[in-house]
Amino acid sequence: MSRLGVAITWLGHAAFHLAPDGEAPPFLFDPWLGNPKVPDNAVELAAGARVILLTHGHWDHLTGVTELAQAHGATVLTTDEVAQDLATDGLPEAQLVGYNIGGSATAHGIRATLVQAHHSSSRRNPDGRPRELATPCGFVVELPDGPVIYNTGDTGVFSDMALIAELYDPDILMLPIGDFYTMGARQAAKAVELVEPRWIVPQHYATFPGLPGTFTDFRQALDPSFRDRLIELVPGEAVH
Repeated sequence: MSRLGVAITWLGHAAFHLAPDGEAPPFLFDPWLGNPKVPDNAVELAAGARVILLTHGHWDHLTGVTELAQAHGATVLTTDEVAQDLATDGLPEAQLVGYNIGGSATAHGIRATLVQAHHSSSRRNPDGRPRELATPCGFVVELPDGPVIYNTGDTGVFSDMALIAELYDPDILMLPIGDFYTMGARQAAKAVELVEPRWIVPQHYATFPGLPGTFTDFRQALDPSFRDRLIELVPGEAVH
């Protein structure tokens, strides 16, 4: 088994492809494949994913998800309201699992628990007005004979991250560092202290000018005891 127990490929922004070492199939987090940092191999990787985990309804997370899931038959796990919205887009209900904070669901051997996130969740109507899609979420993913992954989704830091860590003991923490729309370096560093993961994967940064947070800022804000756990990903390159 690799050091992580899963191959992680950053597809830019908050989009990731994960291929577990064990029997579980590849899966995706928030696969917006139209982002400015998307690598050339993103479409090929996404085609092989059996599960899509979608944290909330903002355009920079769900754009293209309906088409992607329809094309390849992937099951989408998300909040109930976002699932209903995707159904109106034409995604068959058989491919949707909509549930809520605290609940768990399993698809293709991948068990995913919805946990709270402090953010917003909405899409725009044709007239440009936003429509709310209830609460956003994070995911705790438990893989058979593999690592536990806590993807916070878009959020600011909150003290119950420590409770989530106590309950699930995550090996890998995936969290935003871009600032402005989510937590930046200072809050993200505190989140690491609350969770105490074995590995740290930053996300939601370096996509466009509205995200001023940088990897360097985050690394400097981290307590030195955590810096050797930090993984810097290059879009399109897998880390094991």
